Amino acid sequence: MTMATPDPRFVDAILDWRPTWFLARLLLVGAYLLGGLVKLADWQGAVAEQAHFGMHPPALWAALTIAVELIGPVLILTGRWIWLGAGMLGVFTLLAAFTANAFWTMPPGPERFGATNAFFEHLGLIGGFVLAALVAEQAKRRG
Repeated sequence: MTMATPDPRFVDAILDWRPTWFLARLLLVGAYLLGGLVKLADWQGAVAEQAHFGMHPPALWAALTIAVELIGPVLILTGRWIWLGAGMLGVFTLLAAFTANAFWTMPPGPERFGATNAFFEHLGLIGGFVLAALVAEQAKRRG
């Protein structure tokens, strides 16, 4: 039988601090929000990126990518429909992982090593989106 140990006081203080929930969500979605803004500011670059990954028609995929990278974070950060924003970004991240980080198609070497790490980092982000949706749902149930 194990006894539960209470969290250290500083951990409780951080977790109880009201801005922690917002800051955690900002850290989770910040790269997507920035990516969407950069792509919006450089439309031609966004289209070229989609063409590079074999997405056709690239302009359509660039527009969809920008929409997901802007709308998903806004939903998560505003606390409105967090489940939807997390779902959008989770599906997008899964598709991006398979499209941009197909390590299994690469010969051994540094490029494959980097793609493997990036692929599993993307999976970790998906887990973060699921956790954000779960925490939001639990908070809603507690009222």
